Amino acid sequence: MQVIIVGAGQAGAALAAKLRALGHQGPITMIGDEPSPPYQRPPLSKAYLLGEMDAERLWLRAPDFWADQNITLKLGTPVTSLDTVSQTVTVGDETLPYDALALTTGSTPRRLPAAIGGQLPGVYTVRTLADVDAMRAEFTAGRRVVIVGGGYIGLEAAAVGAKLGLDVTVLEMAPRILQRVASPETSTYFRDLHASHGVKIMESTGLDRLLGETRVTGARLSDGREIPADFIIVGVGITPNTGIAEAAGIALDNGIATDAKGRTSAANVWSAGDCASFPWKGGRLRLEAVGNAIDQAEVVAENIMGAGKDYIAAPWFWSDQYDCKLQIAGLNTGYDRIITRKGEGEAVSFWYYHGNTLLALDAMNDARAYMVGKRLIETGKSPDPTAIADPATNLKALLK
Repeated sequence: MQVIIVGAGQAGAALAAKLRALGHQGPITMIGDEPSPPYQRPPLSKAYLLGEMDAERLWLRAPDFWADQNITLKLGTPVTSLDTVSQTVTVGDETLPYDALALTTGSTPRRLPAAIGGQLPGVYTVRTLADVDAMRAEFTAGRRVVIVGGGYIGLEAAAVGAKLGLDVTVLEMAPRILQRVASPETSTYFRDLHASHGVKIMESTGLDRLLGETRVTGARLSDGREIPADFIIVGVGITPNTGIAEAAGIALDNGIATDAKGRTSAANVWSAGDCASFPWKGGRLRLEAVGNAIDQAEVVAENIMGAGKDYIAAPWFWSDQYDCKLQIAGLNTGYDRIITRKGEGEAVSFWYYHGNTLLALDAMNDARAYMVGKRLIETGKSPDPTAIADPATNLKALLK
């Protein structure tokens, strides 16, 4: 069986490695549009941008792993077409047949429109190694950066800028940072954290346009104010890479639509990672997270080998900002109250409940709360909220 994986990111790499671990002996070809071997993206906006991690430490596998496993990498060569009838993909002037195809095409950052200056030199997004390499020289003490978007990517970049001595301003159009993904309590925690490091956060603030002729020089806000900038970072979300699937007539639904086993609407075509949506509690869900990319891809690998296994997501995420490690378990959609738990020292966690049902938690520098909360959520247990709020409660005892 010849397997082709389109997309050489976290999901693609996990899928290829899992196939070999499961004993697949046939050819595996992984195609990526970036020239780099598969690498981890989360450190890009953290340790790598800060200069605390070399590029080689980003690699998901040692350079010789792929050859040793007889996995062919075609890098810097995007797939130009997919024919699900003849079961072939075209890469440049080469046509490759497949018996099973996995689309692990990932996602692309949203950019500001060219009409408002989004194409000006000095405007960056944070998604690829090349993106971060291009902006690293901008991070010099005393320079001014304006970050458009108060989500995790924007706030991580803000933390790096502040630690390196830049003048940092974050623009957030919504009433609060992290509004789409976190509680008001978590937003307040990180707003205060950034303020303590000198970052200016401007909420309920829209962007009219970027300023500059040959290079960006600032930003004009929706209320007419203008603020200077030496460079701009845009962190306003990502969109799934579905172009290849759409052109091939594969069904889409907030990404490449799969069933619970990872199969798409086309025979012998599978999908996993940021680009894929899957059944979830009567609806559909697409997760932008490393854990999901790995777990979903490994289930797809099992199913390519005939396992017939459903993917059951157990969402988890993390973010590093300054000396704070945020760990998130579960999905907070539908919560109606927050329970705050104080940990040791400055540690704190916010537990999301709907009625008496525990949905998720955000833990700041509290690995114990995170580990227990994650396990509770995965096993469907919901402790009494008053027990969670009581710092005297032994969290581990709640797992029994």
